[in-house]
Amino acid sequence: MSKYSAIAPAERLPEWLRRPIGKASDLEAVQAQVKQNRLHTICEEGRCPNRGECYAAGTATFLLGGSICTRSCAFCQVEKGRAPMPLDQAEAERVADAVASLGLRYVVLTAVARDDLADHGAALFTSTMASIRQRNPLIGIEVLTPDFWGGFADEQRAVRAQRERLSTVLSAQPACFNHNLETVQRLQGEVRRGATYQRSLGLLASARELAPSIPTKSGLMLGLGETHEEVIAAMRDLRAADCQRLTLGQYLRPSLAHIPVARYWTPEEFDALAVVARELGFAQVRSGPLVRSSYHAAD
Repeated sequence: MSKYSAIAPAERLPEWLRRPIGKASDLEAVQAQVKQNRLHTICEEGRCPNRGECYAAGTATFLLGGSICTRSCAFCQVEKGRAPMPLDQAEAERVADAVASLGLRYVVLTAVARDDLADHGAALFTSTMASIRQRNPLIGIEVLTPDFWGGFADEQRAVRAQRERLSTVLSAQPACFNHNLETVQRLQGEVRRGATYQRSLGLLASARELAPSIPTKSGLMLGLGETHEEVIAAMRDLRAADCQRLTLGQYLRPSLAHIPVARYWTPEEFDALAVVARELGFAQVRSGPLVRSSYHAAD
């Protein structure tokens, strides 16, 4: 049982976080394809509040590697477990079929953490990108990856392995490389079990070094107990890693088993943070209560 299960929400959901789910026809079309092709999307698994808007705009985020994650992050709705599903060798083709059937123009590929695999799931991204491009080479494909860390006790070997897995993904030339920092440095251990602040920053910096023509992107959830100063510090650290794109959004608690919301940041506060982010040098910024990693990704 989660240690959070008895903790009730601190306050009612503010009006600015309540929005319609979107047109039923847009939702049903994507959901039917996902079900028919036995796929997973983070839009549905994570109960994203923007999925209707994104579907209508011709974008979707597919979740690769099954529906069970080997990490146990305190914020995430995706199912956790030490025995993830066996790899589905036909998954890439089925994702490509769904993309073609839906007429999507921009696709985001993410994956559950697969620490059980030698490449930590790097090949999941490359095989799916190849399958999509075989059908339509003009579709934009963004990747949102885990940190690719693990497998070696020796730090130097672990760093080399991370870079090799990252190189595999970047060699497929995604339109954007995304890896989320998720929260400020002080809260990493509580929020991102199995990941660390420095490893994520290192991954983003390595992506810029290995493939300088591919823009990098990261995101932060607000409302977990961070201060304004800590958010600014995290943005500065991301810029020091030469991260070009940033998303800032409000954390919404998926269930009572997840870490509670400490507070709701206002739209005005998100607007003010966007100004600071642009001053720090981010080329693209999406900041708002309902912004998520893939929000307006095609832009």
